[in-house]
Amino acid sequence: MSKIYQVAVLVGSLRKDSINRKVAMTLATLAPPSLALQVLEIGDLPLYNEDIDHTPPQAYTDFRQQLGAADAVLFVTPEYNRSVPAVLKNAIDVGSRPYGASSWAKKPGAVISVSPGAIGGFGANHHLRQSLVFLNVPCMQSPEAYVGNAGHLFDDTGKLAEGSRPFLQGFIDGYAHWVEQVLKP
Repeated sequence: MSKIYQVAVLVGSLRKDSINRKVAMTLATLAPPSLALQVLEIGDLPLYNEDIDHTPPQAYTDFRQQLGAADAVLFVTPEYNRSVPAVLKNAIDVGSRPYGASSWAKKPGAVISVSPGAIGGFGANHHLRQSLVFLNVPCMQSPEAYVGNAGHLFDDTGKLAEGSRPFLQGFIDGYAHWVEQVLKP
């Protein structure tokens, strides 16, 4: 029986009707059987503060445990001001602490940036990759995923536009291959 890799999915948008969340949920349905995607909620994490981390809030502890239990990580993010949203950066910081006990290390990762703008969150995608290098997250290089004009990905009922399916399928299939390649015994 093939290994099923547990993938922690972090969505950088908190909006109720977030396009990024829709993409994350779509990727979960398109994922091959070797991947089990689960969104980790990051909106209720208190801002990282080392002063309170000596006796960490339960939200820090729960997030670190969930992240630590995952085999791999997938980031689905919009771009805010040519960078990642604060909520996503905060989750990265919480998961990287306490110093020397990062929950991120050696988990194969991938980034898909999704934006209504034309350049598809290119700045956020690359800023996030800079952090992942430091966190020792081997990040998939190809296929790259910058989804621009994302307002057209889903119809009025929330169904994925058929023209978008091949790209997202190729991305998640490539990511499954990447995870298997990085984690092979």
